[in-house]
Amino acid sequence: MIVVFEKLYLQELYELGRAKGKKHRFQPEIILRYKRCIDLMIHVPDLIALNKYRSLNLEKLVGDKAGIYSIRVDRQYRIEFVVTKSQGEIKTTICNIIDLSNHYK
Repeated sequence: MIVVFEKLYLQELYELGRAKGKKHRFQPEIILRYKRCIDLMIHVPDLIALNKYRSLNLEKLVGDKAGIYSIRVDRQYRIEFVVTKSQGEIKTTICNIIDLSNHYK
């Protein structure tokens, strides 16, 4: 999949290991797991391959967040993303990372 970050702090967490703003501070273990999940998303070709990793608990959200998928970073946090498929000679899956959200807010 091709991974695109919607918000700057998500890209900073992945590339730098921290976000510049005070609002988006996470424990080092959460950042490490977030990076691992993003790396895995980059290396798999599509959602079917991502669904094989049962520990991620891939799910399609409903209600207010209809059309959004999520995978779990740990018990408390999940990565929310939108998937679009490009038609043509080569099928490309573009994954737009929306948020690193707290399950229990």
